Amino acid sequence: MKRRAWLFSAAGATGALLVGWSVLPARSRLGSAARPWLAGASPDLTGVVFNGWIKIRADGGVVLAMPRSEMGQGVHTALAMLVAEELDVPLARVGVEQAGADTIYGNVAMLVGSLPLHPLEVDDYAAEGAPRVRPVKVRLGEWMVGKLARELGINATGGSSSVADAWDVLRTAAATARASLLGAASLDWKLPVDELSISKGVISHPSGPSAHYGELAKFAAATPPGEVKLKSRKDWTLIGRSPPRPDLPAKVNGTAVFGLDVRLPGMLYAAVRLCPMLGGSAGTIHADAAQALPGFERLVRLPAYAGSTAGFAVVGKTWWQAQQAALAVPVDWQQRPAGPLDSARIGLALQAALDGEEGHIFYEKGDAGKAEAAATRKIDALYGAPYLAHATLEPMNCTAQVKDGKVWLWAPTQVPQMAVAAAARVARVTLEDVQLTVTLLGGGFGRRLEVDCVAQAVRIALECGGRPVQLIWSREEDTTHDFYRPMQRARLSAAVDAAGQAASLQIKSAGDAITPRWLERNVPALAAPVETPDKSAAEGLFDLPYGFAHQKMSHIATRSGVPVGYWRSVGHSHNAFFSESFMDELALDAGQDPLAFRRSLLEEAPRHLAVLDLAAIKAGWGTALPAGRARGLALHESFGSIVAQIVEVSLQNGAPRVHRVVCAVDCGTVVHPGIVAQQMEGSVIFALSAALYGRIDIEAGVVRQKNFPQYAMVGLADAPVVESYLVPSERAPGGAGEPAVPPLAPALANALFSLTGKRLRTLPLSLGAT
Repeated sequence: MKRRAWLFSAAGATGALLVGWSVLPARSRLGSAARPWLAGASPDLTGVVFNGWIKIRADGGVVLAMPRSEMGQGVHTALAMLVAEELDVPLARVGVEQAGADTIYGNVAMLVGSLPLHPLEVDDYAAEGAPRVRPVKVRLGEWMVGKLARELGINATGGSSSVADAWDVLRTAAATARASLLGAASLDWKLPVDELSISKGVISHPSGPSAHYGELAKFAAATPPGEVKLKSRKDWTLIGRSPPRPDLPAKVNGTAVFGLDVRLPGMLYAAVRLCPMLGGSAGTIHADAAQALPGFERLVRLPAYAGSTAGFAVVGKTWWQAQQAALAVPVDWQQRPAGPLDSARIGLALQAALDGEEGHIFYEKGDAGKAEAAATRKIDALYGAPYLAHATLEPMNCTAQVKDGKVWLWAPTQVPQMAVAAAARVARVTLEDVQLTVTLLGGGFGRRLEVDCVAQAVRIALECGGRPVQLIWSREEDTTHDFYRPMQRARLSAAVDAAGQAASLQIKSAGDAITPRWLERNVPALAAPVETPDKSAAEGLFDLPYGFAHQKMSHIATRSGVPVGYWRSVGHSHNAFFSESFMDELALDAGQDPLAFRRSLLEEAPRHLAVLDLAAIKAGWGTALPAGRARGLALHESFGSIVAQIVEVSLQNGAPRVHRVVCAVDCGTVVHPGIVAQQMEGSVIFALSAALYGRIDIEAGVVRQKNFPQYAMVGLADAPVVESYLVPSERAPGGAGEPAVPPLAPALANALFSLTGKRLRTLPLSLGAT
């Protein structure tokens, strides 16, 4: 079944209902003062609420209801900037408080981004200022999914979507509050509203009247806003600039509260040991050895919550005491009923699938099969990528307290609603009986889209007599019981015509689909009885910008049994390595420079061409390098943003040493250029660690890598210079937290080929591999 066929196939049986529902207006996301707003453990109930997003304090300060999790990506700063801009207040005067569970806080952009649409179809413009008519199926698909997303209201921080999702709704919410405030001042002072001005949260008139927002708030909240207009781009004073991040001082002085920083009166600590064999269980647990150790409180069995592996936890007076007691317990571990998992065998099975199955066709143009049959010759290559762990610097943790039929949670989570639902299921209470405080996250990368640790913490808290307990996974448990990026294999081929030009491109990949597994364990109500193709498995392969006349991109969805999850940039993270490395192979075969080869195929993708050219200019592509160095490039679009990277590499003691990475990015309107640059830099280090060292090997069901000595990261001494250049744009914002991850590995692999003549087709990159 092709992409176009399945996209709306579900409408067949309930077509009339869908049509009727689809013509209704989309649900408003502004909310109102009458709706529940804040949901923290100690919500600030002072101030005047204007809508579901904006509250004005008595001193004139502004409070933003914050639905997104801060994990270093700067979302609390960027979203506050949107509000500060429209309300004309200093950024320092905008505070954030945790939003409630209302559907208005659902991440609509993330769900719309899951549609398997080709970016050249989605794009509104062929170039800046040049309109393009988008296909009906694209507009209809985005409308339907966007409308459904508003109904579902799934609050999640992921998919590099936070700013994109907030771009319209937050500015509108703030502009609506501004209009009401101006209207209130106009009515109170009996002066025309168009004669009033705002500066730093103070409304004034040249004749003398003046008041800050707090003085007008109560009257304004009851004043209809009238016509609401967003500020013109030319009037922006904050968006597009890089003010200091308000969250930095607390992170520097240690007062910022991450999950591990939670401290409560009488708190206990818990450490887990999960079955070493993924999917296995604990048979007999010999607790006697632990009970005599200092600080031991109790041992709690843990079933396989939310897709995790079963095991047990030990509760102690300190985490170290709990951990030592847990390690002292002899356990009769049992293998999973289906037999042990083995990553080497899984890799062979994926390759066999490529040989025997067609898979789901995500994109097709022309007739690639006919082009290959008529070709003078054919170029093909097999690429591979391993399982990867998330390795967040803050290991998995959650603090829970169960008392008097209520549950309190303190968790660094990307999915607050799902964390609450998981806690309610385990404690057998209603959702209203669960109170969640979302702390800062010491890294997420998709791992904290899971709720296994939350469920475990609540189960343990049930046994602690009403005392709070903080569950902390050791680094070893974190590495060996992750939801891993799937292993993937891909076969790429191109037909070369009589003129020596690549006339077609075919790509077939195989690997586990993430989304069906994630839905099963986290949102079972949305898990379909029949799995539909998962865009995340094929993204970065079916959606290339290159103008090959004949294209066919398909994916074979497998089910290995290994727990898989979303990893920073998801399918793009390995698929870009496959596609952009192969582009260099085609350039070499055609006898063309890699830059010139790509440029020749980007006539219909001017945005991509502009990004590629900017990177080439800034990197000095084609100019001489010091002896022993080489350059490589890659271009990739993901999460609504286009990134080109050029890597400079040499060999030191036979191993790659990256000296410089030049990033050019078109991510639409840039709210905070400094944060975008930080995300480019962090993404490069993250991706470089994976490209050089990242792999998870599973033997007899056991993950071999345990800690950072076996799962290495790039250290400060080996970090390259990263330069970031932003393409000016007036488009709505795209993503920034993930798009710089995918192009790093292929750019490095292409540079290594230029340096050594060895084509590396398997990650991690090793010059001993072929």
